[in-house]
Amino acid sequence: MVPYISDSTIRFEMSIYGAVMNYAIKKRYVPASQRFDERPKLKSMRRDEFTLEEYRKLHTVGRKWIAEADKPSSVWYRTITYNMILIACNTGMRPAEMKNLRWRDIMPAKDREGREIVVLFVQGKGKSRKLVAPMSVGDYLQRIRVISRATEPNDRVFTNVTGKPTKTLYSSLIADLLNEANLREGAQGVPRSTYCFRHTYATLRLQEGVDVYFLAEQMGTSVHMIEQHYGHVNTIKHADRVLQGMAGWELPRPEPDDTKAKASKAAATRDQSKRGQRNKPR
Repeated sequence: MVPYISDSTIRFEMSIYGAVMNYAIKKRYVPASQRFDERPKLKSMRRDEFTLEEYRKLHTVGRKWIAEADKPSSVWYRTITYNMILIACNTGMRPAEMKNLRWRDIMPAKDREGREIVVLFVQGKGKSRKLVAPMSVGDYLQRIRVISRATEPNDRVFTNVTGKPTKTLYSSLIADLLNEANLREGAQGVPRSTYCFRHTYATLRLQEGVDVYFLAEQMGTSVHMIEQHYGHVNTIKHADRVLQGMAGWELPRPEPDDTKAKASKAAATRDQSKRGQRNKPR
């Protein structure tokens, strides 16, 4: 397996190289044509998301992982970590936004059909927005609140066992769980991080046919970034959406409902009979 080197490490090493080359030119050790004027553009490696099957496996192994904890503090941390993963995969929040989330930022609401949802006010690096989530996310948050020692409106949602804000978002625990589930590395051989849960959310939403504009608004990013990072989403599953309106492609017509057809025919017969009765000579 090829070792993973982050973009930041490469940029740092290239900046050192540039400084060395410029010094060598100044001392006339090498010609000025070798001057290093700008850093090359680096192609970033896409973080691996979890497939639907992997996400379900994480669910199953996570519950077992909690049950196998050998002391109360381990049960506490594993429970918080497990539910945080579920929240991240069902909201698309960035790690920084999860760190900043407070109980006052969570609001129950209803959509225009009257169904209950959860609205989250999230804040990242100088930016804020509201996102919507299903009621299952409200359940995951409630599980955390029940065992948390910090539940006042201004308290952070994700804390350590004493109630102080967490600094790492349980990164070592996430690594332990992913190792337990044999999901630590993605298809590219890169160790998965907390950010992969956000990518999982985006990928699964696109696979379900969510409009890219709405998804960009929900995730606090641009349509361009969604298209750039998630262009790998399988279009075969959604061939009906891709091919809609093209020549030679027609959506299947719905099969007639026999029950409704029979009821309609019976109603027409009754109406005809009534008209016949009214038209009889008296």
